[in-house]
Amino acid sequence: MKQFARLILTLFSFMMFSSAHADAPADAIEMVDKGLAYLKKNGVEALVKEVNNKNPEFIKGEMYLVVRSLDGTTLAHPVNPKLIGKNMIVLPDADGKMFRKEIVDGAKTKGKGWVDYRYNNPVTKQLENKSTYYVRSGDVIIEAGIYKGK
Repeated sequence: MKQFARLILTLFSFMMFSSAHADAPADAIEMVDKGLAYLKKNGVEALVKEVNNKNPEFIKGEMYLVVRSLDGTTLAHPVNPKLIGKNMIVLPDADGKMFRKEIVDGAKTKGKGWVDYRYNNPVTKQLENKSTYYVRSGDVIIEAGIYKGK
């Protein structure tokens, strides 16, 4: 019986640890696709408003939708409202990578893609590896990222 209890505890611990970084690339793609569908139905202004109002459709744990203009200005950010209206394209991540510029340049040239960098996780409050999926739609870029741990 003790072995069974230990097994259950081990499985529970594994599930709890895994859920801290449970988002997969498919989750980021799905969130961006939701944002694109909302944008096409309701327009950019409505999407920006919903994201900034923390609509649960566009924020899930440590994954959230960001809307950025093609010049790099953040139009919508549900986790850090201080970033709204700011263009931080020239600010690098902790390793010196110009990830925002890479997202904007990729959106302009390829239309969509992935960028890897390091960013503060709003849930764990730790600097972690992150991958962001982005898609250009007209004059905006819709993004969602997944954290991969330290």
